Amino acid sequence: MTFPGHLVRRLVLMIGGEAMQSGFHFALNIALLHMLSAQGYGLFAIGMVMGGVGLSYIRSLTAVPASIWMGKSTNSAGVDAYDVAFGTAALVVAVLMAIGTAILMRLLGDPSGLAAGCFVGAWSLRSHMRTAFFARRQQVIVSVSDAAFTIAGTVMAGLAIWLAKDVLQTVFYSLAAANLFGIFVLTRLARRTMRISFRMPTRRRYARLWSQLCWSAFSATTTNIQGQSLALLVAGIAGPAAYAPLAAVIVLFAPLRIISLAFVNMTQPELAKLLRNNETRRVWSQAKLWAVVMGLGAVAYGCAILFVLPMIKSQALQDASVGFIGLFVIANFVPIMLYIMPRIVLEIMGDFRIVAFITMGGAIVGLALVAILLAIAPPPWALLGSAVSEIFVLVASWYFVHHRMWNIEHPDQRRDSRLGSWRRRAVSFAAVKR
Repeated sequence: MTFPGHLVRRLVLMIGGEAMQSGFHFALNIALLHMLSAQGYGLFAIGMVMGGVGLSYIRSLTAVPASIWMGKSTNSAGVDAYDVAFGTAALVVAVLMAIGTAILMRLLGDPSGLAAGCFVGAWSLRSHMRTAFFARRQQVIVSVSDAAFTIAGTVMAGLAIWLAKDVLQTVFYSLAAANLFGIFVLTRLARRTMRISFRMPTRRRYARLWSQLCWSAFSATTTNIQGQSLALLVAGIAGPAAYAPLAAVIVLFAPLRIISLAFVNMTQPELAKLLRNNETRRVWSQAKLWAVVMGLGAVAYGCAILFVLPMIKSQALQDASVGFIGLFVIANFVPIMLYIMPRIVLEIMGDFRIVAFITMGGAIVGLALVAILLAIAPPPWALLGSAVSEIFVLVASWYFVHHRMWNIEHPDQRRDSRLGSWRRRAVSFAAVKR
């Protein structure tokens, strides 16, 4: 098994752009950690969580499908048609996420919530456009746009921290403006505007894919419940201030999420093309190779963070045991990095229903354990429930993708997974009843 050289070069280019954004977000979090109260930093962390929720819906409903179907298209007309359909859907999703964030932030104690809503909407839209341009093989332009976003965000957020009276609100507006500037640079350099159309052909094109995308939407919902239940339950039950110490440690692991997005943007179009050409063995070998790389990288990064944690001092930490929290956060992130590749393979196969069932199981496990632990133990212990949820998703993802690949490579020796057998019996039973 050898590293595909062209993918390594693309990965380096993509991670360069992601690293700039990650470094900016990391520095901003550290600055605000020392400036804001526990309540204020907790609200900022919840705003970032809602940004992650927005990105997950954009990824599931527009960005990933756009990358897959644009990668499978054999001519430029097909690529453009899917670009318009998914770009229009991305705008709708971004607006809905902005409205939802504004309402939630106000309920949690943000005076207006409008600034956070603008930030989440702009961030979600830029995320879709980055993925669409990656699918067009325009990585250099995306990297320049990332640099423009980082520079603009650094300048505007720095001025907000230095001059503004209401730092939290002004920083959110600065982040929204920086994302919009990144979109402007992206479209200008590519000489391609984001084309929006609500005409009937566009709606029909998107509707034809809805039978698969509805499961992707369901999967996004259960993924958010599974992945964000910790933040929302802790903030809702114990308050934003109680979530602040957890958020302060979790944010140190944000670069892992950024790197994982780079892996997705790099490998998904490539694997979709290999699968279209029936090169399933290469798909399977690359999935296992990159999973090992990401898993080992996550462990090494987590160990490095454990050395850094004792040096961080802030009122938002409220004398919490950051080392203890750090161990639980590592237990959350290593499984996440290990199940990215099987999930990508299931998505390019169109198995959104299986992904939905996996994340639904993880969401049920996570919600139950986090709620129980919050009732009987201090908030940091809730991370244990979240870690068990991620491990459940890890095991289930590899289990199902292994069965799918086996059945493709051995058509004469097909074996049903547990879920496949259950569904087949359920269909037979329903037919007998009729």
